[in-house]
Amino acid sequence: MPTEFEMRKKNEKFANSVREGKKATHLSRQQKLAKSSPINLWALGVICFVVIGGVVFELVRIIFL
Repeated sequence: MPTEFEMRKKNEKFANSVREGKKATHLSRQQKLAKSSPINLWALGVICFVVIGGVVFELVRIIFL
């Protein structure tokens, strides 16, 4: 297991390389939020349920009535 001194050196080296313009290996919180969908998953599920359910009911009405 690395010592505290080694970890500090590695962290400092990583921070310096990021500041120099090299890409960070992990996305920041803002970048993760920017990539996320603007609509919640449950809201998308409700919309799909309403649309697909409406289509199914309409097909049943056309076929059987």
